[in-house]
Amino acid sequence: MTCALVTGAAGFIGSHLCEALLARGCEVRGLDAFTAFYDPHIKHRNLEHLSGSARFELVRGDLLEVPLPELLDGVDVVAHLSGEPGVTTSWGGSFARYLDRNVLATQRLLEAASRCPLTRFVYASSSSVYGAGAWPSGVTGEPRPASPYGVSKLAAETLVGAYAHSHGLPAVSLRYFSVYGPRQRPDMAAHRFIEAVLDGRPLQLFGDGSQVRDFTYVDDVVDATVRALFVGLPPGAVLDVASGQPASVTTLISHIRSLVGEDLAPFQQLDERPGDVPRTAGRITTTRQSLGWAPRTGLRTGLHRQVNWHQDRRDRATARVPAGVHYEQPLLRASGA
Repeated sequence: MTCALVTGAAGFIGSHLCEALLARGCEVRGLDAFTAFYDPHIKHRNLEHLSGSARFELVRGDLLEVPLPELLDGVDVVAHLSGEPGVTTSWGGSFARYLDRNVLATQRLLEAASRCPLTRFVYASSSSVYGAGAWPSGVTGEPRPASPYGVSKLAAETLVGAYAHSHGLPAVSLRYFSVYGPRQRPDMAAHRFIEAVLDGRPLQLFGDGSQVRDFTYVDDVVDATVRALFVGLPPGAVLDVASGQPASVTTLISHIRSLVGEDLAPFQQLDERPGDVPRTAGRITTTRQSLGWAPRTGLRTGLHRQVNWHQDRRDRATARVPAGVHYEQPLLRASGA
């Protein structure tokens, strides 16, 4: 039975990936530091559907501190999703945190992984590496990060390539584009807009809404990631994971308004934020060919599912930590179940 290590397991995408790997029949060891970038209780709730599985093991710890030989013991494949997110919060003195959690932590994991008999190491990169070049003319485009966050993701991605080519690590990078869906982080656009409409508050819009993003549904991102863990790919490969159907922020808002039934929900226009770019659009032809993958979820369909999740979340009782998950243990050994 394949054993997969997922870092950032309690996060938005990581929790969905853990569920998909369990459904595939894998054993899953999930690592998460439960940092305070957003409310850790939300991450606890993300794990509710995992706590009942004997094939899931949770490790609470920081990649900069946990004993990596023990963490990687018995692991066949690694999906490295943990890190410090956020374009607008990466400026100034905060950049040190991005270097620690996105660059140094990744290098430490790569160093340990290069000594293990892994069959695949997948790094979750970001469309932010493109910056103003996020609508590339070529297959992948020329990275030109427009924020310190994008710089940190590109640096880690470059490390992945270095370990793949110089140490033979079977490592690849996937550049995720504007992922949305159930469990989306509270700071992300669709989450903020849906919550505002449900509350009857004005939607806070940075800029005029003409910015274009390649909004990609979380299930499609997870599907691509699972495939990358198990199909043959050349070491050091870099692939875009996107919907291939970019849409403006105003289109996103229009869908949300109509799905919630508040077509005239007001918005508050604010200044554009440093690091925001006018357009992102992935190039997924190579991704389709390499992974045998295709995005399946249109924007309105995906937003409908996310709106339902927000409404269901509001109907539920106050958050509770799922029984059977021991968050305070810094490192749990593999159960072997």
